[in-house]
Amino acid sequence: MHAAVYTGGGKVTVEEVPVPEIGAGELLVRVESCGICHTDLKKIEYDLLTPPRIYGHETAGEVVAAGAGVTKFEIGDRVAVFHHIPCLDCFYCRHRLYAQCPVYKKVGVTGGYEPAGGGFGQYVRVMDWIVKRGVEKIPDGVSYERACLLEPLNTCLKAVEMLQPSREEFVLILGQGPIGMMFTMLCRRRGARTAVTDTIARRLEQAKRFGADEAWDPREIDVAGEVKRQTEGRGADIVIVAVSAPGVVEQAVGASRPGSKIMLFAQTSDQERIELSGGDICRDERTLLGSYSAAVDLQAESARLLFEGELALEELVSHRVGLTRMTEGMELALHPDAKSLKIIVQPQRWT
Repeated sequence: MHAAVYTGGGKVTVEEVPVPEIGAGELLVRVESCGICHTDLKKIEYDLLTPPRIYGHETAGEVVAAGAGVTKFEIGDRVAVFHHIPCLDCFYCRHRLYAQCPVYKKVGVTGGYEPAGGGFGQYVRVMDWIVKRGVEKIPDGVSYERACLLEPLNTCLKAVEMLQPSREEFVLILGQGPIGMMFTMLCRRRGARTAVTDTIARRLEQAKRFGADEAWDPREIDVAGEVKRQTEGRGADIVIVAVSAPGVVEQAVGASRPGSKIMLFAQTSDQERIELSGGDICRDERTLLGSYSAAVDLQAESARLLFEGELALEELVSHRVGLTRMTEGMELALHPDAKSLKIIVQPQRWT
């Protein structure tokens, strides 16, 4: 098969590699769509893991082989695949901190080499513990493009469930990339008044179509001042930081009210440093939260939202690339233009 292989030094090259071999309890899935996620892009750009690896974890495709003992799936099934699934038995699982479970931290899907998701290749091996709990069948009429958004939607739903926005609350979402727009849809679904920011005009327009009550370019407006003007001087009840940029967390604090909740969702790098006033947190009783990766107990609900079409997620997809245009797709995801949003790799395509 062909795959876009991370070879080190921030480089990805298309290579011919063996189709992964599967064992008992495992699946071989032909990848039809895989979203480009900034988590993988950071690993590539900053050489965070040793090469070679085949990244890509927002995967949807067709089962082409099933190992001995597999009863839930058969050849021809269309599936969306999670690459992390927790043990459900350890201290962290009992406290619903699934992303901290040692089993969860093991990647259970590979296109070859050290497991890294594998969705940027034409076939992936899905390991047995993922097959048991981490594979969802795609209903008829649902495209692979829509289905590959299941994992990122789950991650956003997890964060929103932690925040519990209500109809009485004002939610500010900083950043309207694909993740930010998922947050916009989910918060509006709960009835919260929602304002968003981004520096790309087309994204602001799209956010309004997805239900944002207000959409602002932070270069053109005093965001904190406008939020306070619309909340009788208090500030936002909830702020979701869906972008990683210098000063954005400080902006979140400045735009929020005392007693608010601030969700850090894009601050995944160990190198990122944030300096805040102790008084803003302690004296003003703000809560800083972090949320990372997907939750297995929200898998069914995220699949329902995705597959039943309650959210207009396919409208997030702006570009589709084959393997030979993988570098182009990565560059566009890292440095979006006026029209780009979610970039999808279709590994069965060459260009």
